[in-house]
Amino acid sequence: AQGAKLTPLPFMVKACAFALRKFPQFNVSLKGDGEPLVWKNYVHIGIAVDTPDGLMVPVVRNADQKSLIEIAKEMAELGKKAQTKKLKRDEMTGGCFTISSLGSIGGTAFTPIVNAPEVAILGVSKAQMKPVWDGSAFQPRLMMPLSLSYDHRAINGADAARFTAFLADVLTDIRRLLL
Repeated sequence: AQGAKLTPLPFMVKACAFALRKFPQFNVSLKGDGEPLVWKNYVHIGIAVDTPDGLMVPVVRNADQKSLIEIAKEMAELGKKAQTKKLKRDEMTGGCFTISSLGSIGGTAFTPIVNAPEVAILGVSKAQMKPVWDGSAFQPRLMMPLSLSYDHRAINGADAARFTAFLADVLTDIRRLLL
């Protein structure tokens, strides 16, 4: 009704923006020589878009300050521009973190490559209903595999595990993002 399609991806962008504020060590970039870290006061999230001419990564700026509808609308507009070769250079620069989603294609896991100078990227695979053991019986549960790649020069493995666990927790109760 508001002119935006709410696929899982806008929720993922909003959840990642929330997580980047909680884990600021993921919201940095590395200079060419790896020193020093540049800490970001903003949350700009790149979205990998598959086009006939290859991968393009438009950036949703200030994603932490936008509603789900605003994010969905902006993603649709940027995606359309990517498909029609109308993205401007400034619409593809300045990202803090990238999300690469294979949800529309399928697959259960992949290893995304960090988009330098960023220090992390999230790979999102297709969500599917799977049986999950609850301690006494199998229950149907929507499962969406996530793959986090990160640069060890800026992020250690324990922090990456905490970031991913936090992100999964936020995504299981999306109401947190709407408050």
